[in-house]
Amino acid sequence: MTTHRVERVADEIRQEVARLIFSQMKDPRVGFVTVTRVELTHDLTVARVLVSVLGTEDDKKRTMKALESAAGFFRRGIARAIRMRQAPEIVFQYDRGLDNAERVAAILDEERMRDRPADDEGLDTSDRPEDEK
Repeated sequence: MTTHRVERVADEIRQEVARLIFSQMKDPRVGFVTVTRVELTHDLTVARVLVSVLGTEDDKKRTMKALESAAGFFRRGIARAIRMRQAPEIVFQYDRGLDNAERVAAILDEERMRDRPADDEGLDTSDRPEDEK
């Protein structure tokens, strides 16, 4: 099977899972979820759905448990929406990419603050770069 087909089916699954979460999932444990991507095996039997969750660690854990317990619901929804011989098994995984990006941004901000001269009060604001005004 070509890689292009796998990528196209993975994108369709991503869109359908996001639609199901937004419009049909009624579980109160599910918080603000973003489906970041879907990784699909070449034989189309397993779809790993990577999601990010906004909130505290408890919110994230609660949401992940709710999504994992609803895997059958998502599989049935995908089977109805995407015509395939067999709908793939759905496995949810928390995407740490956004957490890592936030951590890198915080480190960069700390470094910028450290590199800033101690005597910032005496500078005219017109001398500062646009992002520091």
